[in-house]
Amino acid sequence: MIVVSNTSPILNLAAIGHLELLQQLYRSILIPQAVFDEIVVAGAGQPGALEVQQSKWIRKKPVTNHTVARALLAEIDAGEAEAIALAVEEEADLLLLDERRGRVVAARLGLRFVGLLGVLVEAKNRGHISSAKTILDELIVIAGFWVNQDLYTRVLQAVQE
Repeated sequence: MIVVSNTSPILNLAAIGHLELLQQLYRSILIPQAVFDEIVVAGAGQPGALEVQQSKWIRKKPVTNHTVARALLAEIDAGEAEAIALAVEEEADLLLLDERRGRVVAARLGLRFVGLLGVLVEAKNRGHISSAKTILDELIVIAGFWVNQDLYTRVLQAVQE
């Protein structure tokens, strides 16, 4: 399974000490250079920076079709643009992406994507976590991850919590 990730899922899970969920679910993930730079260079010293830099299961892969990535910059930021371009190039099975504008672009390109909340639902359903609520609450309180109340309730209902 080929999984490409944008910055948000990695940073938010690292902020609460649960980055390993991505490895448990997907074994390995690919990130483009722009995502690596956002996490490791711009985020030096922050949660996730060292883990991404040293990880063998998070692999940096440069985008080769720079024309696509540049074209996407008119709509989304560099990390999202490169993550989407890399997902297209690699014919990824899944793209980890939280931002709404990025999801619109990914959908337009026919990519299958899931956000961090979808990752939590999958982790709970596969038995990798005992409580999605605990992790969701940590994401909100510790990482500052924003979730509206309706979505919060729907996620917990989806995992029967």
